[in-house]
Amino acid sequence: MRDRYISNNPLEKIEDYLALFRGRTAGVEIIPTEDALGRVLSRAVYAKLCDPVYNAAAMDGIAVSSEATAAASEKNPLVLKENEDFVYVNTGNSVPSRFDAVIMIEDVIDIGCGKVEITSPAGSWQHVRVKGESIVAGEMILPSRRRIRPEDLAAIYAGGNTEVEVFRIPCVGVITTGDEMVPRPEDVGEGKLLESNSKLFSALIKECGGRAKVYPTVSDDPDALTAAINKAVDECDAVIVNAGSSAGTKDFAGKAVSALGEIYLHGLAAKPGKPTILATVRGKPVVGIPGYPVSAYIAFGLTVKPVVEAMTGCSAEKEERTTEAILTRNVVSSLKNTEFVRVSVGKVNGKLVATPLERGAAQIMSLVKADGFLTVDRYSEGYAGGSKVEIALRKPLGEIEKNLVVIGSNDLIIDVIGEHVPLTSAHVGSMGGIVAMQKGECHIAPIHLLDPETGEYNIPAVRKYFPNEKMVLIKGVGRTQGLMLPKGNPLGITSFEDAVMRRLRFANRQRGAGTRILTDYLLAGLGKDGAALKGYDKEFSTHLAVGMAVESGAADFGMGVGSAANTLALDFIPVYDEEYDFLVRESDLGDERVRKFADYIVSADFLAKLKEFGDYTAPRIGEIVRC
Repeated sequence: MRDRYISNNPLEKIEDYLALFRGRTAGVEIIPTEDALGRVLSRAVYAKLCDPVYNAAAMDGIAVSSEATAAASEKNPLVLKENEDFVYVNTGNSVPSRFDAVIMIEDVIDIGCGKVEITSPAGSWQHVRVKGESIVAGEMILPSRRRIRPEDLAAIYAGGNTEVEVFRIPCVGVITTGDEMVPRPEDVGEGKLLESNSKLFSALIKECGGRAKVYPTVSDDPDALTAAINKAVDECDAVIVNAGSSAGTKDFAGKAVSALGEIYLHGLAAKPGKPTILATVRGKPVVGIPGYPVSAYIAFGLTVKPVVEAMTGCSAEKEERTTEAILTRNVVSSLKNTEFVRVSVGKVNGKLVATPLERGAAQIMSLVKADGFLTVDRYSEGYAGGSKVEIALRKPLGEIEKNLVVIGSNDLIIDVIGEHVPLTSAHVGSMGGIVAMQKGECHIAPIHLLDPETGEYNIPAVRKYFPNEKMVLIKGVGRTQGLMLPKGNPLGITSFEDAVMRRLRFANRQRGAGTRILTDYLLAGLGKDGAALKGYDKEFSTHLAVGMAVESGAADFGMGVGSAANTLALDFIPVYDEEYDFLVRESDLGDERVRKFADYIVSADFLAKLKEFGDYTAPRIGEIVRC
């Protein structure tokens, strides 16, 4: 038995594992041609019939002998007699053997008494589909191992094939584990999490040509898990065991798999996705995949996807779409693992830019928002901002290039705008937006930067950081920053000062965020710094994330906007009214993407949505302020 302990196996070892199953398929079956779309042929298809099976008229008109029409001209029209010199035909009719051409009915003059007149000769086989012109009986229509497209399906049937032999769709068993996992939203509660990875795997399996067989979630019991794997191996072509592959006290996947078969390796030099298990049981692939959704997605793509695609019988390798882009900020990585960093991508000033998204293995929304992946080699410490890097795209490049690139402060309204204006966004804080704008890496930077000296928002900051450039603010919304508190305010917090003096636990925003700058401003007013707040160094990238830290009990209070507190049904103590605006280069006001953005935020639809959130005001929304 191979080593079962978690180690740092290089990704190249995956190829050695895949070689164990190379050439293996899920078997073959014969199915009706009309049901074969997307399936892979297990043997070549040959035509049983010609297409067409006779010489057929390609136009409505008259069938003639081309040789007999040679003398026809404008000056000397030729008169033809029906049933002697010609017969009428419609498209698809058989052309009698004595004729070899069709003249379109538009070029025929009916002169009565069964006679017509033509003014130009017909060429040999003009407007005639000759027997076997498209398909000849006995010729190969499609080779084996070709995935059937709609046009292929039509050609197969046109050649007289009502059935085809295809590779069976491989069945992949999906076993999720964990006492805490429940299948329905209504079962979620303290200590109970909604199991959604089986939905992820089912969709991924279908996308690469297989079908999923999802088994009930197995409790944290090694015997129960062993029995579930044993059953799945009997019933499926491959098996995924999700979660339980790490080294925790309730991680039994390795033990269960080794009881039934052989573990090829346990642990990949991948981040996320390290605790992956590659094994065989009775000759079938069994893969243990870690439980966090991003880890699950990455590990599936590296290990299960190539196995399933091979089992479908498809020989053509799918090309991965890649492009080069400028990295907007530093990506620091360890020297132990190949890291897969999710990025948003957009085109600004004629160049593609890539902005790293949240890197946590549990951050499933980073997958939703990602336009692609940056792969950092395990022997690299990362990339510096401004570097040109290769991005593996998850969306078509043409679609990405149409996106408005929005980098800066977070607010719920950015997602609302994104429903109507194609955009890609990254929440890096107001100062992060300022830096992105300075480097020409975004179209719009949402900001809410308080000037401590004047108490004015945004304009002083723009003038400070862009002293010699023509910049404008598209006025956004007024919103209220304040204390987000648990429902009912059980600790009786009365003010920011009260919470600070009581050393209550705090949920903070990331460095450079306008909300954090406001927090520091308020602390300075009390003669304090970050050390006065318990939890000051723990960073959250959005207002909703701060709110959830409060709602879940991880923090006693946090600083955020009223709309986020309303969304999460939290108590809220207003502290400061601020202006949330959109920084744009004046030269970009003519960009169609920026115009769409500016038009939408003054629309009745958007203003109605602002009212639904509560807290927002919009007295000057859409106004252009030159700085």
